[in-house]
Amino acid sequence: MKNKQNLPSWVYEKFKETWDAFFKSSKAASINISIDQETLSALQRVWPCSDFVAKNCIQHPELLHSLIATGDLKRRYDKNEYDERVEKALANVDNISELKKILRDTRRREMLRIAIRDIAFLSDYHLTVKELSEFADACIKVSLNILHLWGTEKWGSPLSQDGEEQKMLVIAMGKLGAKELNFSSDIDLIFAYPCIGQTDKPVTPVSNEEFFIRIARSLIDVLGTMTEDGFVFRVDMRLRPYGDTGPLVVDLDSMEDYYQTQGREWERYAWIKARAVTGSIKDKEQLARMINPFIYRRYLDYNIFESLREMKQMISNEVLSKGLSNNIKLGPGGIREIEFICQTFQLIRGGRISELRERNILKVMKSLSDNNFITPDTSNKLKQAYVFLRDTEHRLQEYSDQQTHALPDDPAAQKRLAFSLKEPDWESFLKILDKHRINVQNTFNHLLNTQKADEENEAFKNNIIAIWQGLKDKQEATDILINAGIDEPKSVLNMFNDLKDSYNIKHLGQLGSERLNFLLPLVLKEAAKTGHPELALKRILELVESIARRTSYISLLVENQTALSNLAKLFAGSQWIAKLLIRHPVLLDELIDPRTLYDPPSKKTLKKDLERTMSRIPDNDIEEIMEELRIFKQANTLRVAAADISGALDTMKVSDRLTYIAETILDYVIDLAFRQVEKKYGAPGYFKDGKKGAKGFAVAAYGKLGGIELGYGSDLDLVFLYAGSSGEDGEGTPPIDTGVFFSRLGQRIIHILTTRTFSGILYEIDMRLRPSGDSGVLVSNIDAFSDYQINKAWTWEHQAIIRARIIAGDPYIADHFTKIRKMVIAKERQPSTLLSEVKDMRQRMRKENSGKEQGKFDIKHDPGGIVDIEFIVQYIILLNAHKNPDLLKWTDNVRQLDEISMAGIIPGQDAKTLKNAYLAYRSRLHRLNLQEKSARINKDEFKDIRHEIIKIWERIMEQPI
Repeated sequence: MKNKQNLPSWVYEKFKETWDAFFKSSKAASINISIDQETLSALQRVWPCSDFVAKNCIQHPELLHSLIATGDLKRRYDKNEYDERVEKALANVDNISELKKILRDTRRREMLRIAIRDIAFLSDYHLTVKELSEFADACIKVSLNILHLWGTEKWGSPLSQDGEEQKMLVIAMGKLGAKELNFSSDIDLIFAYPCIGQTDKPVTPVSNEEFFIRIARSLIDVLGTMTEDGFVFRVDMRLRPYGDTGPLVVDLDSMEDYYQTQGREWERYAWIKARAVTGSIKDKEQLARMINPFIYRRYLDYNIFESLREMKQMISNEVLSKGLSNNIKLGPGGIREIEFICQTFQLIRGGRISELRERNILKVMKSLSDNNFITPDTSNKLKQAYVFLRDTEHRLQEYSDQQTHALPDDPAAQKRLAFSLKEPDWESFLKILDKHRINVQNTFNHLLNTQKADEENEAFKNNIIAIWQGLKDKQEATDILINAGIDEPKSVLNMFNDLKDSYNIKHLGQLGSERLNFLLPLVLKEAAKTGHPELALKRILELVESIARRTSYISLLVENQTALSNLAKLFAGSQWIAKLLIRHPVLLDELIDPRTLYDPPSKKTLKKDLERTMSRIPDNDIEEIMEELRIFKQANTLRVAAADISGALDTMKVSDRLTYIAETILDYVIDLAFRQVEKKYGAPGYFKDGKKGAKGFAVAAYGKLGGIELGYGSDLDLVFLYAGSSGEDGEGTPPIDTGVFFSRLGQRIIHILTTRTFSGILYEIDMRLRPSGDSGVLVSNIDAFSDYQINKAWTWEHQAIIRARIIAGDPYIADHFTKIRKMVIAKERQPSTLLSEVKDMRQRMRKENSGKEQGKFDIKHDPGGIVDIEFIVQYIILLNAHKNPDLLKWTDNVRQLDEISMAGIIPGQDAKTLKNAYLAYRSRLHRLNLQEKSARINKDEFKDIRHEIIKIWERIMEQPI
């Protein structure tokens, strides 16, 4: 036989040696050798790399011939094929010895197939672990079914107290649970049964516990006992409640009690990958309901970092003591570190993000990238490292079917391993391996913040802790704080004392106190970097006091230097942000990533983010929906405020982003409310052009939302509109009047927006601009709305519609509304009457907002302020729109002023003055809102601008027509 593949000489010699032995054994077994060239080429790679494959082919040549003859060697198995194969093999088994024998024979054939396909690259990592896991599942399921049947024949059927037959749940943990089993892996199992009871054997029944313990022992024996034929899978039961000292099988109620009262952090990690291989759908669902709250906490769970460090330290100590630095699982940058990285994010965030409750680690990496918790580059590096390490793990284990993760020291074994992974030599393999391990280590160390602190930082930390604990005298404490950049050390010492005397701090447990000791030096250091250190520190300590007993939030700040740095900057710049985070500390998570914190998303991205968030919650869970909507709004408003303070957004873009948030939420709420009302009453009877229309409902925004000029905390001025006559019936049982349907829809929308939940309300809603105001119907028919606007509306209502637009709902109504708006605004008016009515309304508003403080200027309402500019613009548009259609295009003051200027209605300089003043006022209002200050400022601020606006008002509004 020639070396047609030009294989290395040692490879070819090893293959030839195996071939000769295989030829002889086949001949002795009277098996006709018939191997095609493709299979022969595969075997030339496989046999030199796996003694397990080579020996089994020699000792059992019929297995290789069977794999070739059936075509099983070259194809992937169909779904459920392993179940069918194992069931068929065990169909007529009638005793334990035979069951063991057939299972081991079946294992030999299937593991031979998997190893050959893996080493010959006829399979890949994904398919290899899938098939290994599916084969293990099949062995467990079929064996358990047989053992259960034999058990019922001996002891009767185990029943619940209600007489329902019970089946054992075999819960796969670790890599089998995730369907990522490696080639020579143990299988980690936990056994459970639904509930206590006894068997139905009439004379000598046994308890369900005893029945399932006997079955469990038999299953472990069948799968794991070493016989002359080997084993099927080694079974490890140490992950069960109480470990080796706990009962072998436990009922679900007892299991729930254990995890609620005694479950440990490492068990949460273990259960991430858990999967019930056997059991009814009902029992599996009960298990999931019981265990998910233990694994995944509803809040952001940063407390797990310390336990992760402890587990990692234990592993590192084992690595050092046992010399495991070349262990690709436990060593630096190994498989375990990648698992820790992913599982840490899962435990922190899995309670809020359902797609992170995923067993498959590669899918978890994608979710982490999709949700911006790691960069796409980091995700790709981790994926590449994980697959390479797992492929290496398989080649190590496929050599002799031994569970090993250690890289070989023997040069021959090193050459063999490199060749099995298509690397030319050991040095090339190590180069790739080291690259992957370094990438993993860097990510892991960054996640855990494992870098050692320098001596200066350690001294600073210890000094601040000593001050906090009262171990420094006043002068020494003052000197330390001054050196730390604090100008008013007495103020800081008073803050510390106030915090120490607060209820929450006094009642902290040991763990909370320890974490607070870690946090305070970091807080002081970051506050000192801001332009207002005492102010920043005061606000941060207020936050610390409010979250002190929720140690996960303390841990978040301790573990994330970037988050704490951003917190200090934002708290120094905004009282509004400080209060927002104190009220809603769940938003602290937003501070971690500056890429998203200072770059608010586009409207398209907002919509996508909201859809992804809400897709995790069923429509009928309205409380959870309302809570998530509020968190979504607060988180994105925080991002806008952060970008505003940092100077990344100008005034108009701040309002744009706040408007996008409101529009995105309203769009979702309208669709949700429609689905809910439609489900209860049926679809409304809305027809357009003889055909069923799309919803027949729309929302018009007025005021700041209509003008795309929202500020922080702005109300939403809305008008609800519908199409179709009020006499048409919906399709519910009984049918409902169309007008009533849409009225209920409007009520539902307002309920979702304004109901106060734990996280507050979404928006204050003002409906007074609807036809007839508070006395009018909640939802107006579009035709009735048109009639009202044209024939009955007051001039001030026509002023209001200048800033109105449809923001969500039926396109037909949106088009109809736009036509009505243009018709109303473009109506030719008697100039003197218009001027008189506009001035009267302005005067009335001034009286309503009178009572101003001496020496103050109200940016909104005082002469020369925002409202004067808005009234000037509205008057000009109502007076001139009938002959200048371009004045109808926009709903915001800035672009309206541009059109007025281009039309030459007022001098260009006046338009520019009005526009610049309007933007300056709005910018100042944003800043005042962020500091939670009123719109009344020192009268000398904007003095010149204010006088210019008053002059323009007098020229336009006070001159006789």
